[in-house]
Amino acid sequence: MEETATKPVTPFQRLGGAETFHAIADRFYALMDADPAYADLRAMHGEDLAPMKASLAGFLIGWSGGPRDWFGQGKCMMSLHRPLPIAANTAKQWADAMRRAIGDVAPSDTEMAQALAGVLEEIALSMVPLPEKA
Repeated sequence: MEETATKPVTPFQRLGGAETFHAIADRFYALMDADPAYADLRAMHGEDLAPMKASLAGFLIGWSGGPRDWFGQGKCMMSLHRPLPIAANTAKQWADAMRRAIGDVAPSDTEMAQALAGVLEEIALSMVPLPEKA
């Protein structure tokens, strides 16, 4: 009997594809823009959030196993954020807003959604510069 290899289902597929990731990015920036709990995070961003919404959605889509168009443009999330003054409190604000956005969009695969939020929180916290040793 011949076995056929099945292609693994990606987080992109499990969470509902591009539409879900665009909705998460939209909700994330809506929360950041409206909720005073994210004031420090909001202050780091420019007036027009539309380009960042598209970029975040593109990153999430490619990173989760969907089309890698964002990465094909030569972008690197860490490099893009290196010049920003990311402190622990703003990284935590980002992670909290992202966790809320994912929860509000409510992908049907809650286990994968929670895992996504957890890994994104780790990425956000990894952007906080380490203190320099004297």
